[in-house]
Amino acid sequence: MPRRVPRFRAPLALALGAALTVPLALTAPAAATGPFSVTALKFTVRAGGRTCTVDADLYRPAGVDRSHPAPAVLATNGFGGSKSDGSTDAIGKAFARRGYVSLVYSGLGFGRSGCLISLDDPGIDGTAASRLVDFLGGERAADDGTRADFVTLDSAGDPRVGMVGGSYGGAIQLATAAVDHRVDALVPLITWNDLAYSLDPNNTAGGVPGAFKWQWTNGFYLIGESRPLTVPNLDPSRINSLACRHFVTEACETIRTLNSGSYPARATAELLAYLRSVSPVSYLNRVEAPTLLVQGQADSLFNLNEATATYQTLKAQGVPTRMIWQSWGHSGGMTDPAAGELDLTQGNLESSYVGRRILAWFDRYLHRRTDADTGPAFAYYRDWITDPNRAYATAAHLPARTRKLYLSGDGKLVDNRRKVARGSRTYRNGPVPTSHSESLLTGTVGLPDPAPYDTEGTYLGWSSAPLTRATDVVGAPRAALKVVSPQAERTQNSGNAADRLVLFAKLYDVAPDGTQTLVHRLVAPVRVPDVTRSFTVTLPGIVHRYEKGHRLRFVIAASDDAYFGNRGIKPVTVVSTPDDTGVLELPVLGG
Repeated sequence: MPRRVPRFRAPLALALGAALTVPLALTAPAAATGPFSVTALKFTVRAGGRTCTVDADLYRPAGVDRSHPAPAVLATNGFGGSKSDGSTDAIGKAFARRGYVSLVYSGLGFGRSGCLISLDDPGIDGTAASRLVDFLGGERAADDGTRADFVTLDSAGDPRVGMVGGSYGGAIQLATAAVDHRVDALVPLITWNDLAYSLDPNNTAGGVPGAFKWQWTNGFYLIGESRPLTVPNLDPSRINSLACRHFVTEACETIRTLNSGSYPARATAELLAYLRSVSPVSYLNRVEAPTLLVQGQADSLFNLNEATATYQTLKAQGVPTRMIWQSWGHSGGMTDPAAGELDLTQGNLESSYVGRRILAWFDRYLHRRTDADTGPAFAYYRDWITDPNRAYATAAHLPARTRKLYLSGDGKLVDNRRKVARGSRTYRNGPVPTSHSESLLTGTVGLPDPAPYDTEGTYLGWSSAPLTRATDVVGAPRAALKVVSPQAERTQNSGNAADRLVLFAKLYDVAPDGTQTLVHRLVAPVRVPDVTRSFTVTLPGIVHRYEKGHRLRFVIAASDDAYFGNRGIKPVTVVSTPDDTGVLELPVLGG
């Protein structure tokens, strides 16, 4: 197996400058090409009803001037970072070495940039980034009078510019492209499609809020709200009020609603509307720039389903789009870069599969090299392949769900409906969480995270027979379920969505010795829209090989300690008959 860097899941580490939330690489120097100069610049912008300063660094390759212009790359930090943190600064250096003019800046509310944190709102953060595109296009000067007359132009004021970056620095690209069609190419890494799904996920269709992802969300909230205490001489434009010190007011109100554990109808509608308004899901119809999406398989914050949703939307509206599922995300998972994975802190673009794809993307859409191969529609990393030159597989489309397994009343997963045994089984939740997937808090203080577990009596599981061959699952499994819960039925129409039933679906890999592995510690939180009806759960996408002799185990649990769960005790029964039982569908390669 490729050598892996340890898991890295502590959100507070973002405040220390790990803008892409990945650990430092073990090896691999950056590919050396041309020298460059760096000039610190400031730009006064108007955004969100405030005037503030954006702090930036301009990386200018040697030999690039008015007579010899070059395309530009624009980038900013992940949440809690700045223009100077390891990954963001590395973007400026990496692309300047390769002949691009790079403008790297601290996002609004971070580093030495002013204004409030507004969650990559296109009308605020996107507008501020557009003013930097004005600079690259020669339409405005920096505050000290510096002008950029050395960027390739498509027309007067229209620079040839691409964007790249991860997480918070990924969503800003889509937000910018939605308000400024001068942006020519995007490479968003490990970012979101819908913050309502990211922070309060419900993996069913139904329009009700999900289970609050309290660890991730409050970790980021504390990073943001602590800025006035941890950053000396804070720009006054970064102060909101005593009740909401550093975020825009709507963000603070959303966090308070989520932390309250209560979802009355009006508050729920406002919560969902705000989170979606600052998410690509609400403005992708305005994005025209060719987009290379890169998402991490080890990511419980922004899972593979987020990139898939963005990919499908952009493809449907005719935007040139490709998608790569790499190994690492916010939850760790990075292999040794010597095994071929991208680490922007090391600038190993030429020696990594994802890096080469990024360079080819910019060759095609910034250098306009029509012969540049932008690669297949879809690529994914296989951690069971030891040869780094073969670790990525490619496909013309996302794999379909090709295998069905049925939930039998005796706890088995069977491959034919006729094999389903009649039976019913029941679990009940406790007053405190009784299942564990991950803990961001242990990572914050350097403690090991316990292996995932479920407490007897608080979950139900169904296991397949030992597999007769290695089985590769690539994509998002889906389960059609129906449960019986009289207590949940009595409370679900209370007018408060928090009274609806919550459960957690997940898929384990069980080795012959009984050892269970929850793939990348991913779970699918569900707030059941109506317990009197069947419902469909879409699990987070995975790329995983179940080896010969292993078993698939599908579990629904009453709780998970990384999320808010049920309000009150709600026993749940699952009834199975050959004619009426749950069905698990898997995207299995080879049928």
